[in-house]
Amino acid sequence: MMELHGSIHRFPKEIELTILAFVTLLSIGFFGGLSFVNKTTEMKPSGIETNYLGNENDELATVMKFKKNEQEMLTIVHNHILSMSVIFFLMSLLLATTSINKKLKYFLMFEPFLSVILTFGGIYVLWKGFLWFKYIVLLSGILMTSTFAVSVLIIWHQILFSKKY
Repeated sequence: MMELHGSIHRFPKEIELTILAFVTLLSIGFFGGLSFVNKTTEMKPSGIETNYLGNENDELATVMKFKKNEQEMLTIVHNHILSMSVIFFLMSLLLATTSINKKLKYFLMFEPFLSVILTFGGIYVLWKGFLWFKYIVLLSGILMTSTFAVSVLIIWHQILFSKKY
Protein backbone atom coordinates (compact mmCIF):
# COMPACT_ATOMS: atom_id res chain seq x y z
CA MET A 1 0.00 0.00 0.00
CA MET A 2 1.27 3.45 -0.90
CA GLU A 3 2.10 5.68 2.08
CA LEU A 4 1.22 9.33 1.38
CA HIS A 5 2.01 10.66 4.86
CA GLY A 6 5.25 12.66 4.55
CA SER A 7 5.70 12.05 0.83
CA ILE A 8 5.79 15.83 0.22
CA HIS A 9 9.37 15.70 1.54
CA ARG A 10 10.39 13.40 -1.32
CA PHE A 11 8.89 15.41 -4.18
CA PRO A 12 11.30 16.60 -6.89
CA LYS A 13 12.09 20.32 -6.91
CA GLU A 14 9.93 21.01 -10.01
CA ILE A 15 6.86 19.47 -8.31
CA GLU A 16 7.53 21.48 -5.13
CA LEU A 17 7.82 24.70 -7.15
CA THR A 18 4.62 23.90 -9.03
CA ILE A 19 2.79 23.26 -5.74
CA LEU A 20 4.15 26.50 -4.25
CA ALA A 21 3.04 28.47 -7.34
CA PHE A 22 -0.39 26.82 -7.33
CA VAL A 23 -1.04 27.32 -3.61
CA THR A 24 0.19 30.92 -3.78
CA LEU A 25 -1.97 31.78 -6.80
CA LEU A 26 -4.95 30.00 -5.26
CA SER A 27 -4.45 32.03 -2.06
CA ILE A 28 -4.41 35.28 -4.01
CA GLY A 29 -7.71 34.33 -5.63
CA PHE A 30 -9.26 33.06 -2.39
CA PHE A 31 -8.34 36.09 -0.31
CA GLY A 32 -9.16 38.43 -3.19
CA GLY A 33 -12.65 36.94 -3.13
CA LEU A 34 -12.79 37.59 0.60
CA SER A 35 -12.10 41.26 0.00
CA PHE A 36 -15.18 41.29 -2.24
CA VAL A 37 -17.20 39.58 0.51
CA ASN A 38 -15.97 42.24 2.94
CA LYS A 39 -17.11 45.02 0.59
CA THR A 40 -20.57 43.50 0.08
CA THR A 41 -21.30 42.25 3.62
CA GLU A 42 -18.83 44.03 5.93
CA MET A 43 -18.32 40.52 7.39
CA LYS A 44 -21.35 41.03 9.64
CA PRO A 45 -24.54 38.96 9.96
CA SER A 46 -26.66 41.99 9.05
CA GLY A 47 -24.48 42.60 5.98
CA ILE A 48 -24.90 39.00 4.86
CA GLU A 49 -28.66 39.31 5.18
CA THR A 50 -28.77 42.62 3.31
CA ASN A 51 -26.54 41.36 0.52
CA TYR A 52 -28.99 38.60 -0.41
CA LEU A 53 -32.35 39.91 0.82
CA GLY A 54 -31.87 43.58 -0.03
CA ASN A 55 -32.58 46.73 1.96
CA GLU A 56 -35.29 48.42 -0.09
CA ASN A 57 -37.33 49.17 3.05
CA ASP A 58 -34.45 50.90 4.84
CA GLU A 59 -34.86 54.62 4.14
CA LEU A 60 -31.56 55.36 5.91
CA ALA A 61 -29.51 52.99 3.72
CA THR A 62 -26.61 54.73 2.00
CA VAL A 63 -26.41 52.06 -0.72
CA MET A 64 -29.59 50.55 -2.12
CA LYS A 65 -29.54 46.75 -2.45
CA PHE A 66 -32.28 44.64 -3.95
CA LYS A 67 -33.25 41.09 -3.07
CA LYS A 68 -31.52 38.63 -5.37
CA ASN A 69 -33.82 36.60 -7.58
CA GLU A 70 -33.84 32.81 -7.62
CA GLN A 71 -31.70 32.55 -10.76
CA GLU A 72 -29.01 34.75 -9.17
CA MET A 73 -29.10 32.70 -5.98
CA LEU A 74 -28.88 29.37 -7.77
CA THR A 75 -25.97 30.67 -9.85
CA ILE A 76 -24.09 31.93 -6.79
CA VAL A 77 -24.65 28.73 -4.81
CA HIS A 78 -23.92 26.43 -7.75
CA ASN A 79 -20.73 28.20 -8.82
CA HIS A 80 -19.34 28.46 -5.32
CA ILE A 81 -20.10 24.88 -4.29
CA LEU A 82 -18.54 23.51 -7.48
CA SER A 83 -15.43 25.69 -7.40
CA MET A 84 -14.85 25.39 -3.65
CA SER A 85 -15.25 21.62 -3.84
CA VAL A 86 -12.44 21.46 -6.38
CA ILE A 87 -10.27 23.87 -4.39
CA PHE A 88 -10.64 21.90 -1.17
CA PHE A 89 -10.25 18.55 -2.93
CA LEU A 90 -6.90 19.69 -4.35
CA MET A 91 -5.82 21.18 -1.01
CA SER A 92 -6.79 17.89 0.68
CA LEU A 93 -4.63 15.92 -1.74
CA LEU A 94 -1.68 18.19 -0.95
CA LEU A 95 -2.33 17.98 2.80
CA ALA A 96 -2.44 14.19 2.58
CA THR A 97 1.24 14.24 1.59
CA THR A 98 2.37 16.34 4.57
CA SER A 99 3.91 14.94 7.74
CA ILE A 100 1.72 16.84 10.21
CA ASN A 101 -0.27 15.22 13.02
CA LYS A 102 -2.82 12.91 11.41
CA LYS A 103 -5.80 14.15 13.46
CA LEU A 104 -5.06 17.75 12.47
CA LYS A 105 -4.51 16.64 8.89
CA TYR A 106 -7.86 14.84 8.73
CA PHE A 107 -9.65 17.81 10.23
CA LEU A 108 -8.08 20.19 7.69
CA MET A 109 -8.85 17.77 4.86
CA PHE A 110 -12.52 17.14 5.63
CA GLU A 111 -13.87 20.14 7.55
CA PRO A 112 -13.89 22.52 4.55
CA PHE A 113 -16.39 20.31 2.73
CA LEU A 114 -18.84 20.71 5.62
CA SER A 115 -18.18 24.46 5.72
CA VAL A 116 -18.81 24.79 1.97
CA ILE A 117 -22.24 23.18 2.36
CA LEU A 118 -23.10 25.21 5.45
CA THR A 119 -21.84 28.49 3.99
CA PHE A 120 -23.28 28.35 0.49
CA GLY A 121 -26.25 26.12 1.24
CA GLY A 122 -26.81 28.40 4.23
CA ILE A 123 -26.90 31.46 2.00
CA TYR A 124 -29.71 29.83 0.03
CA VAL A 125 -31.55 28.86 3.25
CA LEU A 126 -31.16 32.47 4.46
CA TRP A 127 -32.55 33.74 1.15
CA LYS A 128 -35.54 31.41 1.62
CA GLY A 129 -36.41 33.29 4.81
CA PHE A 130 -34.61 31.54 7.66
CA LEU A 131 -32.91 34.73 8.85
CA TRP A 132 -31.09 33.10 11.77
CA PHE A 133 -29.03 31.16 9.24
CA LYS A 134 -26.90 34.28 8.67
CA TYR A 135 -25.04 33.31 11.86
CA ILE A 136 -24.36 29.80 10.53
CA VAL A 137 -23.14 31.32 7.26
CA LEU A 138 -20.80 33.68 9.12
CA LEU A 139 -19.38 31.01 11.45
CA SER A 140 -18.94 28.39 8.73
CA GLY A 141 -17.34 30.99 6.47
CA ILE A 142 -14.86 31.91 9.20
CA LEU A 143 -14.05 28.24 9.79
CA MET A 144 -13.68 27.56 6.06
CA THR A 145 -11.34 30.52 5.65
CA SER A 146 -9.34 29.55 8.72
CA THR A 147 -8.84 25.97 7.57
CA PHE A 148 -7.79 27.22 4.14
CA ALA A 149 -5.25 29.65 5.60
CA VAL A 150 -3.80 27.06 8.01
CA SER A 151 -3.59 24.50 5.19
CA VAL A 152 -1.72 26.95 2.96
CA LEU A 153 0.74 27.78 5.74
CA ILE A 154 1.35 24.10 6.45
CA ILE A 155 1.95 23.26 2.79
CA TRP A 156 4.32 26.22 2.37
CA HIS A 157 6.18 25.28 5.56
CA GLN A 158 6.45 21.61 4.62
CA ILE A 159 7.97 22.49 1.23
CA LEU A 160 10.15 25.44 2.23
CA PHE A 161 11.40 24.61 5.71
CA SER A 162 10.92 20.95 6.62
CA LYS A 163 13.82 18.55 6.31
CA LYS A 164 13.87 16.06 3.47
CA TYR A 165 13.49 12.40 4.43
